[in-house]
Amino acid sequence: MRGQVLGVDRTSGEGQISGEDGLRYAFSRQDWSGEKGPAIGVRVDFETNGARALRIFRLPEAEPLPAGGRALAANDRNKYVAALLAFFFGVLGIHRFYLGRNGTAVVMLVISATIVGLLVTSVWAFVDMIRYLIMSDAEFAHRYARYYP
Repeated sequence: MRGQVLGVDRTSGEGQISGEDGLRYAFSRQDWSGEKGPAIGVRVDFETNGARALRIFRLPEAEPLPAGGRALAANDRNKYVAALLAFFFGVLGIHRFYLGRNGTAVVMLVISATIVGLLVTSVWAFVDMIRYLIMSDAEFAHRYARYYP
C-alpha cells in the first residue's frame, strides 16, 4: 500500500502513516527499510499487519512538501531583474513588489516620502541588490517562488 508519513517522534522513532485507504498505521524504527529514515510529508510504500505498517520504503519520487503542504509553482521571477529594479527604483520598493513582498514594499514607499527616509531606503535597496546578486539560484527560487494550494 502507499501512503504519507503524518508524523514521527525523533527520540523513539515511532510515528504514523496515512494510507491511501484512509486509515492510519503506526510504525516504529524497526519497521523502516532503507538508509533514509522517516520524515513528515514523505510518500511511502509499505505492507500492513492490522494497524501496523511494516517494511516501509520511501518512494523514489518522494520528497517532503514545503511548509504548509503546498507545492511550489515554477519560479517566474529572476534575481537579476530584482537586482536591477533594486538598483534603479529601490527607494520606492519596486523590487519588493516584483518579488511579492508587498508589505515591505509599501513600507519603503511610505518611508521614501522624506529626505531621511530616502537615505534609509537607498541603503536598504542597495543591501537587497547585493543579497540578490550573491544568493544562489536555488535559494532565490526557494525564497521567492509562488505557491499554489
